[in-house]
Amino acid sequence: MSSVEVKSFESADEVNNNFNNAKIQAVNVGNQRIMKLTLQPGWKWSSDIKPTVGTDSCQASHLGVIVSGKVCVKHDDGTEMSYSAGDAYSIAPGHDGWVEGNEEAVVYEFAGKWGE
Repeated sequence: MSSVEVKSFESADEVNNNFNNAKIQAVNVGNQRIMKLTLQPGWKWSSDIKPTVGTDSCQASHLGVIVSGKVCVKHDDGTEMSYSAGDAYSIAPGHDGWVEGNEEAVVYEFAGKWGE
């Protein structure tokens, strides 16, 4: 028998507002965790998340899609890449990231951790 599972981020299974400039909403569907991240202008991993996790750079992998705004990521080796609305992305561990410009960034991630 087929089944369909639908959840709304408006009534997310998890909501985390504990980080400066970021709201994290997560739903669990199909035995998978999907996160909606709303990152405000001025958000930067090294300023807003690093103090909580205590590593020199983000050690999580990320796989997602950005639906609005623009984000830049810089790896520990100096490699830098920006991604914006309509882009799908995969980011390896060992990086910093920040919102570019004055528009909030909204992203959906299918793998990764945020301050956990």
